[in-house]
Amino acid sequence: MNYFNQLYLTVFNRFKASLKQKANTIALFYVSIVEIAIMLLLGTFFIKFLDQMKVVVMNGTNAWLLFIIVSLFIHFKNWLNYSGRKRLILNAKLSKRKDLEYSLFILISLPFGLFGLSLMMLKVL
Repeated sequence: MNYFNQLYLTVFNRFKASLKQKANTIALFYVSIVEIAIMLLLGTFFIKFLDQMKVVVMNGTNAWLLFIIVSLFIHFKNWLNYSGRKRLILNAKLSKRKDLEYSLFILISLPFGLFGLSLMMLKVL
């Protein structure tokens, strides 16, 4: 079970008790946002690294267009993975392990921290 599956199950189980119908959607959007934030952080790192090395790969408009296309692909991939049978299999695996709980502070601060680091890299370097 990888880290994103653990995050998905943690968020899903937190919201399953209070919001039965929307728990899957909330967990899906959360995992997608975290993956997109990680992709943005890596992208800004490589853009700034290649800029300092004086390597021109693509212009800014094409880079943002590529980011949007890959973000849509990530969300679609997560939608396919976490709807239906795979979620049931992950829940069955989770019933054997109960050590997957993350604190609410970590769950909230993870995407904000990743986006903040990305914005700092875009502005500072």
